[in-house]
Amino acid sequence: MKEIVLLTGVSGAGKSTAMSFMEDTGYYCIDNMPAELVSVFVELIEKSDKYNKIAIVTDVRSKGVFKAFTEAVEVFRDTADTMVKIIYLDIKNHVALKRYKLTRRKHPFADKFNGSIEEALEYEKEVLAPVRQSADYVIDTSELSANQLRNRLTHILLGDEKQVMNIHVMSFGFKHGIPADADFVLDVRCLPNPYWLESLRTKTGLDPEVHDYVFSFDESHELLKRLKNMLDYLNPLYIKEGKSQLVVAIGCTGGNHRSVVFAEELAKHFSRHWDNVTVNHRDINRK
Repeated sequence: MKEIVLLTGVSGAGKSTAMSFMEDTGYYCIDNMPAELVSVFVELIEKSDKYNKIAIVTDVRSKGVFKAFTEAVEVFRDTADTMVKIIYLDIKNHVALKRYKLTRRKHPFADKFNGSIEEALEYEKEVLAPVRQSADYVIDTSELSANQLRNRLTHILLGDEKQVMNIHVMSFGFKHGIPADADFVLDVRCLPNPYWLESLRTKTGLDPEVHDYVFSFDESHELLKRLKNMLDYLNPLYIKEGKSQLVVAIGCTGGNHRSVVFAEELAKHFSRHWDNVTVNHRDINRK
């Protein structure tokens, strides 16, 4: 069976980093392929056993010809011996703007808006909206390091093929913003906050003292039990509907204490039933 990954998304969101990772893991990668040539290219290599894992990067540099892109995807998905995944990398505008200023790169639509990167980014997202909607995976890279992006791709592309659900659990702080790619956002600010204890303030939810404090309350045990039951019930329903990735975000005020404890507990629970479980603490070192 051939595996085709179509990588697309917003300029500056990390497609080059993603493509480098896929090359390192055995994918034959083609960058900046015009959307109307995707199906032609795949037909040419279809009979070759040399190229069984292919990654194609296509975006607004191909002048926004995405009707052909969508048509090609539908054809591949109807082919029994071809597995297609569309990965869309997104990014918040203010983060993209900062990256452009740091690298001094030119946005593909900059000339259209007299050099205004802000307007170019807004227009680009409008052009890409239909492709984003059809993607199997949407990854917001605004808060991800290059290593975290590679970790996410690892579990999307290299997970156990027998396991159809990839579960990513993350902790975060509400004061730093809600993760854009979360399927579930769960709020544990209803529990007593370790921050107000001087002895625990500088520690995190990875420290045993904080874990023990959070679970010294009956409410914490009951909440964890109910969250486990809810997610255990929902996961098989999502799989039945064809969903293969679930991002569960647990939030507290700063993302250092309660959310970290609960994210670790949920990840531990999921790991008993699923092979592809990852956990990430987005704001654990932020103040």
